[in-house]
Amino acid sequence: MTKRLSSGTSMGLRHRADWLAILLYLTLVVIGWLTIYAADGTYTITDTSFSIEGRALSQLIWIGISAGAAIAILLIDTFFLKQSAPVFYFAMIGLLIVTIFIAPDIKGSRSWLVITDSVRLQPAEFSKLTTALMLAWWMSKYNFSLERTRDLAIAFAIIIAPMLIIVLQSETGSALVYAAFIIILYREGLSSAVPLFGVFCALLFVLELRFAESVWGVTPAGRLVVPLLIYLGVVLSAQAYCELDRAWLVGLVIAPSLMIMAAILSLWMSVDFSIFAILALVLLLVWVVLQAYGHRGRHIGRLITFAGVSVAMYAGVGYFFDNILQPHQQTRILVSLGLKDDPAGAGYNVHQSLIAIGSGGLLGKGYLQGTQTKLSYVPEQTTDFIFCTIGEEEGFIGCLVVLLLFLALICRIIYIAERQPETFARVYGYAVASILFFHLLVNVGMVIGLVPVIGIPLPYISYGGSSLLSFTLLLFVLLRLDASRMPVSTLR
Repeated sequence: MTKRLSSGTSMGLRHRADWLAILLYLTLVVIGWLTIYAADGTYTITDTSFSIEGRALSQLIWIGISAGAAIAILLIDTFFLKQSAPVFYFAMIGLLIVTIFIAPDIKGSRSWLVITDSVRLQPAEFSKLTTALMLAWWMSKYNFSLERTRDLAIAFAIIIAPMLIIVLQSETGSALVYAAFIIILYREGLSSAVPLFGVFCALLFVLELRFAESVWGVTPAGRLVVPLLIYLGVVLSAQAYCELDRAWLVGLVIAPSLMIMAAILSLWMSVDFSIFAILALVLLLVWVVLQAYGHRGRHIGRLITFAGVSVAMYAGVGYFFDNILQPHQQTRILVSLGLKDDPAGAGYNVHQSLIAIGSGGLLGKGYLQGTQTKLSYVPEQTTDFIFCTIGEEEGFIGCLVVLLLFLALICRIIYIAERQPETFARVYGYAVASILFFHLLVNVGMVIGLVPVIGIPLPYISYGGSSLLSFTLLLFVLLRLDASRMPVSTLR
């Protein structure tokens, strides 16, 4: 009988642990603490005294707690981790719901549980771990297939449930992180149409906001541009994805004919072109439904769903923007889209961040020598905007080194995931890589003004006990699964 490796000895774990991933993790944590020390205090490199206080001290304590948690994770039996995934997930769902009602209002968000005056925990940070475990558990079940509608629907439900609850906590930034789980489904065989649909929805959202107040003659620009975009998406999907050979011909007939008719009528009267665009979309959808009724083409039902969701999203963008998003979130999006100029308000953070990064130049001003940092020009400098401190003090080279360290860690995690003989560990590994990648992309993009300011931390670098502990647990659960992996020959 083969001894179960998941309960291996400490000697076995020491030899099987991925020390390169651990080294990259430790390097990023040290860089993070040094940057927090620089951003939080008024210290300079010429100071003869050295003291640790404030957020630097608090983060050092959380580093110790995270180290203890990492060691504890490496000693847990992986069988327990796998079998307890549903328990962890539903317990976290319950905690997220309770948090909405018992958490105090902190900067417009009800997502923090106040343990003591100095200790607060954010369950939304840890729900990424439980969701990753639950998704891995579900997708590793016998006979699971993304081609089966029920299996795919439950996978999406696992992702969407905590996401919606976190939105109710007014933590939109943390909720958006769950979009990264689509990468996992794509790796496991999900059609490329799904991530493309996500990009399409984002484009619809931006265009609707961008043209909401624009009027061309008597034509509302948004009501013209967005229906035509949905029309184009349906035609391309019907032709390429559903294999309806006549889709391109139908697409070239309906909308152009109606637009030409509208142009002719406009010679004698004022014409709202958006009415003809909406009519073209309706006629196209009728044609698609008739194809479904005649059982012609593949995936017609999914195409109809795509069209229905697109139309519903188009109709609901205004309500979501006006009634779901907080005023400060609305302003941040409008500033990012160039629809509002607010250098003293929502645009202030990004403006000061760009000044700080730009002033660092190639090599930076030197550690503890950042003037923007010392004078606290950038709000949230130790949390969401900590990357600008690295840019100011260590320059372009310092930023590049940090980004390369993250790239190395993410690539190493993907390598670890790919060498797993079991679906559970592979799916979980890709979840960790996807979450880290999303946080890195959005946080750095936010600091340099490429994406709206949505407030998510830079993993292992930003100040925050919940963030550091949750990202540590995410990584070390994977390392524990990897350390206990069995050769394929043993599994047969």
